[in-house]
Amino acid sequence: MNMKNGFLIDLDGTLYRGRKPIPHAAAFIRMLNEKGLPYLLVTNNSSRTPEQVAGHMRELGIEVLAAAVYTSSQAAAQYMAEQRQGNRVHMIGEAGLQIALEAAGFLLNEGTPDYVVQGIDRSFSYAKLTEAVRRLQNGATYVLTNPDRMLPSDGGLMPGAGSLAAAITAASGVEPVVIGKPSPIIMAYAIGRLGLPAADVWVIGDNAATDIRGGVMAGCRTALVLTGVATPANAHEQLALAGVTPDLICEDLQDFVKQLKLNDGAGFASRP
Repeated sequence: MNMKNGFLIDLDGTLYRGRKPIPHAAAFIRMLNEKGLPYLLVTNNSSRTPEQVAGHMRELGIEVLAAAVYTSSQAAAQYMAEQRQGNRVHMIGEAGLQIALEAAGFLLNEGTPDYVVQGIDRSFSYAKLTEAVRRLQNGATYVLTNPDRMLPSDGGLMPGAGSLAAAITAASGVEPVVIGKPSPIIMAYAIGRLGLPAADVWVIGDNAATDIRGGVMAGCRTALVLTGVATPANAHEQLALAGVTPDLICEDLQDFVKQLKLNDGAGFASRP
């Protein structure tokens, strides 16, 4: 194991499931902190701020700083700022997206927008669909925080940002610029934040189509953990559908540590 390696780690399905931590997640993050190994928690979830994500994780016993969290909302704001095509935005989304856009200096819902930016919006309506379509037909650039069509929730799967985008695209005929995993946009930004070559970065996640595909396309090493979307029963089917092969397939994060020989053996299994 090259001790200069960094890690891009998925959240839901990798470190926790809803309001429950996944076994060994807290110990894994604690080990990275103790060894001083660089990592970034990369999420397609656009609804929450990094502070909210970190707070949620601390409630689950996983100690992380907000600075270690990078969301698709932050990546969308970064992408748009780099385009220099204007600062007026028509937003469809929730607090995480709003705060990220405002922090980057964008004006929301003022005048004729330069962008329509869309993430998950659990109050999405026909009126919002109509307004977005009209804005796009008037020439605004369409930016989608993440392509996830379904999201896990405590009550089961629910439609995600990608499902809303499908309706907007069908009505407007405009395809969005996709920011979140597996897009190379968020992957390049996340790797840049680590300050390491892509070949020295491990991408760890439970979703073959987003985490692993994004990592492979970015030139990173990849590890699929079987604790979320991918399970021991469906992992090979999920990988075949995604058309990718990870460097490692791991039962969980403890197995990842074991396969990479990251730990010195001092109590990892006993500190879940």
